Amino acid sequence: MIDPSKLKDLVKLMVENDLTELDLQDEKETVTIRRGPQGGVVNHSPVYYGGGGGGGGAPAAFAPAPMVAPAAAPAAGGAAPAPKAADSDAGLIAIESPMVGTFYSAANPDSPPFAAAGAKITPSTVVCLIEAMKVFNEIKAEKTGTIEKVLVKNGDAVEFGQKLFLVRP
Repeated sequence: MIDPSKLKDLVKLMVENDLTELDLQDEKETVTIRRGPQGGVVNHSPVYYGGGGGGGGAPAAFAPAPMVAPAAAPAAGGAAPAPKAADSDAGLIAIESPMVGTFYSAANPDSPPFAAAGAKITPSTVVCLIEAMKVFNEIKAEKTGTIEKVLVKNGDAVEFGQKLFLVRP
């Protein structure tokens, strides 16, 4: 069993960095923690290589912690200027960053962007990757329409709730 203090530290790390999933594995155990709108899930799978595991409290005691709603996002403070032409943006809906991290428009530098201006998208379309703590998270559109504007440049740092794309439904 995982040490409850380690689990508590992992949950704290997730909340502080607005992570939605954390996977860790060593030679003795594997831990996956997810949080999000569906509620928190703690999945702990010991991996046995011939030796027994230590003691510790039940990880389920910490399951409610990932369900804590993330704190309000700090003010953008000039991180990305708001679009000035409000009239041209009328009727557009935003795809926002679900986490803090680094925005990548393509899987690698030689690949075309996942979604460029003019691209048609569906809710399952991957529009970008956001790297958080060396984990690359695929961000899906969760909307149907056409990408009108890409608001973030490849390699830019993004904040939780920051607008990444504007979509015409």
